[in-house]
Amino acid sequence: MKKILITRRLIQSSEEYASNIFNVKLNKEDRLLTKDELISKSSDCDGILSSLTEKFDSDVILKLSNKVKIISNFAVGFGNIDLDEAKKKNIVVTNTPDVLTDATAEIAILVLLCAARRAKEGMEWTKKNWKWSADFLMGKQLTGSRLGILGMGRIGRAVADRARSFGMRIHYYNRSRLDKNLEKDAIYHKSLESLLSVSDFFSINCPATKETRHIINNKTIKHFPDGAIISNSARGDMIDDDAMVEALKNGKIFSLGLDVYNGEPNIHPEYLTLPNVFVLPHLGSATTKTRTAMGDLAIKNIEEFFKTGKCKNKVN
Repeated sequence: MKKILITRRLIQSSEEYASNIFNVKLNKEDRLLTKDELISKSSDCDGILSSLTEKFDSDVILKLSNKVKIISNFAVGFGNIDLDEAKKKNIVVTNTPDVLTDATAEIAILVLLCAARRAKEGMEWTKKNWKWSADFLMGKQLTGSRLGILGMGRIGRAVADRARSFGMRIHYYNRSRLDKNLEKDAIYHKSLESLLSVSDFFSINCPATKETRHIINNKTIKHFPDGAIISNSARGDMIDDDAMVEALKNGKIFSLGLDVYNGEPNIHPEYLTLPNVFVLPHLGSATTKTRTAMGDLAIKNIEEFFKTGKCKNKVN
């Protein structure tokens, strides 16, 4: 029986599923393991089921036991793993696509709505003796507005589908243009700057790469229409926080909705004090149905690899 390290707690049914197939080493305290612990605890393991909280950089991967043949990431993203170094060491890396698309798209719309309708301020006002007036907490309406989507993969397209139900007009920028049947009525832009220039609302849904790090910065923010609304449900390092804070303060950006941010769980302190920032603690896939499906798929990826030597969800 193959032995695997599961670095963080999974939904109980997923842990039981894994235990029926493998000799499982669990992190019962569910605490973040140090790099040294990742290396030592996996030294006698054939595989690792990791989460985004662990950083498998080149140093960690180089020091992993040669016994380790697969890292199955409990996420659709894999920016926490050095794929090139893993490939050099003949370690297969897999992810969990598809199963979290709907849940993450729902959160993307939630943070967009909450930013647009000033939910953070509204929640604070409910604690006070507020009085209605015609211009009380005026927000911005999604209906009839233009939504720019950065990254039209599975999640980006699911966001677009939901946004259409609000009567939004969809624009997007992607590595390549989608086929007509996937594009539907969305308008493709050949450059990021072109997309930003028409984005009354803007949703970040692209993968984390070296190219997308701080893709929203002092230079690109200038291309937005004045008073644009931005949401990020992808990865925190897409946004240059200092540049965004300045844009929120001077009114270039009306409001910001975040489910992800740089340095999680630490956050830029001004995001917590600015009234026009709505933040969630990375809840994108946080439904019982989705987290169970993610755990089960991460386990199935390992099972498939050891049975066949291949895995359809291999990313390196």
